[in-house]
Amino acid sequence: MNFRYSSPAGAGLSLAPVFPMSILAVALALGSGAAQAQQTGAAHASAVDESTPSPESDAQGLTLPAITVHARGSDESAKDLPYGLSVISGETLTERRLLSVEQVLRATPGVNINSSGGANVSTIYIRGVGALYPMSMDDSSVAMNVNGSPMSMRNISIGTLDVDQVEILKGPQGTLFGGMGEAGGINLATRQPTRETEGYARVEYGQDKQFLTEAAVGGALTDSLAGRLAIRGSGSDHWIENSRSGAPLSKPRDLAFRGSLLWDITPDTSALVSAERHKMQHLGEQLVLRPYGKPPIVDMDPSLLDDAKKTVERYALELDHRYTGSRLTAITAFTDTYNIAPVVYDARLQNAMGRGSSEFWNVDEARERMLTQDLRLGSLPQSKVFWVTGLSFSKSDRSYDTPRNTYGNASANYRDFTTERYGVYGEATYPLTDALKLTTGLRQSWDRKTYDGQYHGSGQVTGDHRKLDDSFTTGRVALSYALTPNTSLYGTYARGYNPGGFNDYAAQPADSEPYKSAKTDSFELGFKMESADRRYGLNGSVYMNRVHNNHLLSYDSATYVVSVMNADTRSKGAELEGVWRLDNGLAFTAGLSFIDAEIATTVTGIGDGDVMAGNRMPDVSRWSVALGATYRKALPGFLGLSSPVFDARVDYQYVGSRPADPQNHFDLSAYHKVDMRLGIANGRAEYYVWGNNLLDEQPDLYGYFAPPSVAYGAPARGRTLGVGLSYAF
Repeated sequence: MNFRYSSPAGAGLSLAPVFPMSILAVALALGSGAAQAQQTGAAHASAVDESTPSPESDAQGLTLPAITVHARGSDESAKDLPYGLSVISGETLTERRLLSVEQVLRATPGVNINSSGGANVSTIYIRGVGALYPMSMDDSSVAMNVNGSPMSMRNISIGTLDVDQVEILKGPQGTLFGGMGEAGGINLATRQPTRETEGYARVEYGQDKQFLTEAAVGGALTDSLAGRLAIRGSGSDHWIENSRSGAPLSKPRDLAFRGSLLWDITPDTSALVSAERHKMQHLGEQLVLRPYGKPPIVDMDPSLLDDAKKTVERYALELDHRYTGSRLTAITAFTDTYNIAPVVYDARLQNAMGRGSSEFWNVDEARERMLTQDLRLGSLPQSKVFWVTGLSFSKSDRSYDTPRNTYGNASANYRDFTTERYGVYGEATYPLTDALKLTTGLRQSWDRKTYDGQYHGSGQVTGDHRKLDDSFTTGRVALSYALTPNTSLYGTYARGYNPGGFNDYAAQPADSEPYKSAKTDSFELGFKMESADRRYGLNGSVYMNRVHNNHLLSYDSATYVVSVMNADTRSKGAELEGVWRLDNGLAFTAGLSFIDAEIATTVTGIGDGDVMAGNRMPDVSRWSVALGATYRKALPGFLGLSSPVFDARVDYQYVGSRPADPQNHFDLSAYHKVDMRLGIANGRAEYYVWGNNLLDEQPDLYGYFAPPSVAYGAPARGRTLGVGLSYAF
């Protein structure tokens, strides 16, 4: 089941608490006589995950570079962090055609997503922890950072344009992310300007009229200034057909660009400015009557998605200064998100529910303007003692409105929300002995929220105003022990928190009663091992999570009434992740996740059925597997190609069955997915063919049950094939 969003129309943002922090950072940076020269500090090192080394490096038997992550605000080796994480490089994103953050998460074992195919609605679970349907745009168990500044998880539909790497951090990340990292965090690092002139371009075309054009270029502009510009345009025919028109449901389009400038103010001080915009059109929530056909079919007015769109604009300033033994970073970011789309119960679904033979729709309109500021002081990379301390502030003005439906605007609802967040945090990793390290982190957060609603009905307007204040402490403590220089064990306890708030979908004052905050206790034991040359490695962990007052959204499909409830949940499981790179150009990756997640308390009075203790968590599969194989081999020249290299990649994914809703009315089927890419590279160019979902299974994006007997959901795209051409310089 899926819900929607809206936002405040020109709500202003007070910048007063933010800019003094940036001014302070500039003053400290420019006023310091720092002793060390710095290599442009804003860009962080790129990671190597499962990418296959070139045939030349294989033959020489070189040691591969370490996987470097930015999980705690500084460059660190992934193997040194005392919790599980997955790292996907930009090269892998391109080879696997993971074109959005949502696709990256769906391909990661241990991560589950409920989304309806629209651009603004999703629920994310990491290791079985997550809200049982989010109650608002502000309700998220997973934090997402883009280049060090937070962004709403409702924006996982944005593309992976010119991304350096994606880090998926598993388990509570309360020290740096506060109340948004109850289940984990996602760090999205884009490619930054460098002093070297370089870039790339690629073009793809495939079945369902899929197309993609993308290009990026960057390099030095002056002795102290470097820039980078990236752009992507993509689209396709929708894979669901509209029986009323005999054509695809819509023709989704996506256009994104990003520009960034890096200024080396002094040898130790740099400023990075970036601006980006993503625009997605003709996407809406998909409520398709089950069982689906081939192709899946809806029956609705073909024009309803013509004006559907989502835009995400982000502007950021990062100031970075390096002292003799520490580093000061200030990041200011402003994000403006707008979404408008109809939620359509098509004629087939309406008829099945006994509501007549015409579709019913309502328009959801959402806007969020968010200003964030983070000021942190921390250790330098490779320091013997890691430490970081900082202050953070964010203010969000947003709205979630339902201005009209099939019958006009007589029952319109307008809802405005304001959220202010303040935080003070610190974390350190200290070597107790040569082999034993202690990690401790703590954050104190303060949240202030207000809600103003206007409900129209029966010719009257009813107003509603509420306030909510909250303060909470999150953090972790961990011990890690080096069995050998290349193998370590760790144990971690972490406290997560998901703050309370207000229901985005309230249609009357009674529906806007605040929901309670959720608290998570998480325990993890694991190991990390890699060979001295980093050609093979294996990570594993077992964990247990207990969530008190998890957020449970109550929906009545007969009346469309949405209300808020809470329920305890728990999860336990195990993960394995490994890589093996051979000297003959072959490389293998594997990931395995087992999750046992259930609802621990009974909740009655829900419109579509009671939730019973012992029910499985919705959307969370017990088993998920990801296997990958890559092969790269130099070939003799042919067809005018002087130095061709054969490049192949095959990926397999298995996701087990999972309940469709908290009531466990029915299960979404398990599925297998196979993707492949075969290419010939020659010099700077590569020619390739690709195939997605070769087994032609159409996994469920979500599912929901409307009593007494109607089930609906949305299937993913089936098998498609295509060709591509890329060029790097």
